Amino acid sequence: MGSFSLRSVSVLAPAPLFQNLNLMIGDADRLGLVGGNGTGKTTLLRCLAGLAEPTSGEVVRSRGLRVGLVEQEVPSNLLGLSLADCVRRALPPADRDSESWRVDLVLDELETPADLRGRPLQALSGGWQRLALIARAWVTDPDALLLDEPTNHLDLAKIGLLEAWVTSPARRIPMVITSHDRQFLDTCTTHTLFLREGISHYYAHPYSRARRLLAEADAAQEAKFAKDSREADRLRQSAHALRNIGINSGSDASQKKAKQMAQRADDLEQTLRRAPVEKPGDIRLANRGTHARVLVRLDDVTVEAPDGRALFRTGKLAILQQDRLIVLGRNGVGKSRFIALLRRAMIEHDSVPGVTISPSVVPGYIDQLMSHLPGGATPLAFIGDSFRLGDQRSRSLLAGAGFAVERQLQPIAQLSPGQKARLGLLALRLLEPNVYLMDEPTNHVDIAGQEKLEAEILAHAATCVLVSHDRRFMKTLGTRFLLIQGGRMTEVDAPEAMRNLSK
Repeated sequence: MGSFSLRSVSVLAPAPLFQNLNLMIGDADRLGLVGGNGTGKTTLLRCLAGLAEPTSGEVVRSRGLRVGLVEQEVPSNLLGLSLADCVRRALPPADRDSESWRVDLVLDELETPADLRGRPLQALSGGWQRLALIARAWVTDPDALLLDEPTNHLDLAKIGLLEAWVTSPARRIPMVITSHDRQFLDTCTTHTLFLREGISHYYAHPYSRARRLLAEADAAQEAKFAKDSREADRLRQSAHALRNIGINSGSDASQKKAKQMAQRADDLEQTLRRAPVEKPGDIRLANRGTHARVLVRLDDVTVEAPDGRALFRTGKLAILQQDRLIVLGRNGVGKSRFIALLRRAMIEHDSVPGVTISPSVVPGYIDQLMSHLPGGATPLAFIGDSFRLGDQRSRSLLAGAGFAVERQLQPIAQLSPGQKARLGLLALRLLEPNVYLMDEPTNHVDIAGQEKLEAEILAHAATCVLVSHDRRFMKTLGTRFLLIQGGRMTEVDAPEAMRNLSK
């Protein structure tokens, strides 16, 4: 039996994140931790793991609790290790030789090809790096599990494996899961905590049901705010009228009554509290448009790995205006390489044999690691220099995207993954493309931001080629679906392909 107990837990520095959390997470509880970028989800996980201390309150873990933590990013000291050795290092040093069989067992369960196990972690795709972190927690057989964005970079098949592992009846341990994957939260969680700077909300339901209850609570709070505001105004008006009557008539009783009414209005205003408004940042897109109907043609192009190995052939493909193509496939089949190939062909026309680009195409591109952003520059310098904007306009745009003044002057390399994602999306908007090439755009974008991004793509009728493993995102946006499998890319019916890939 294991548990976490939070007693008046608050984190208020360097900025207020959350406060006065009181809850128990016991055996078989799988808590979904939901909140916007920067609301403290990772900080709370670190407090639960004992790697950080709250500003006030305490986290009590049951005695001897072995906690497995799957972090969002691969620690730099693991990148040079082979995949198998990275997992082996998670075992206690005294057990690494005698218990090494456990590593092979876990990697077998994760369907890890033999040739990948000896490769350095830094040479593997983001999906396999993520699986290495999951395997490190899996192999230790923990008493409690903390998962920080565990589905990022994972293909649908691996997400299905992870869901089966998390929800296995044999794994009745406390879990806390932060995720922006709405379907994963619905599948894997039993409880939900919405982290907010003021009052956080806890529900004994998975995400979608909990979110409906939260919306009802917010609506009731907003209605109460409006009602109490009207009552405070009425009391002040009545107090003012009564005070005038008292002054004109010389009635001390009227003036006393007016003071009492004014005090009641003051007391009521002290309790007024509006329902919080989600602030995903100013995620907006633009579309400069084009008269061309066919924007891209591919004539059975070979997509290659960085070392020159052939990954797959595209077959004949035409990308039409307002198409929203979702590229499907398992980790490592070449989805990101396909997006990169399209980008190169669009930037340098006639540079890729077999690819024909309409002269009117203006591409906008983001990759899953936002590696196209200059790490040494600040957001202010990047936006101002890239788009020839003055400081004032750049500062205003960055503030709208959720960047406080101090963040605007911080090197991009030091930003969180969520902040980099917002910066990349802002730059994409300012470019005003007419074809969007997006490789895992929702990996580090919070749920409110994802929904805003979906709405913007639909509102602008944007032409997109998207790599994504977020099932809600794909179902909302996709008009055509391309599956990479067996060395070929073919157009498929989405629901059936997604079901097969999830198995």
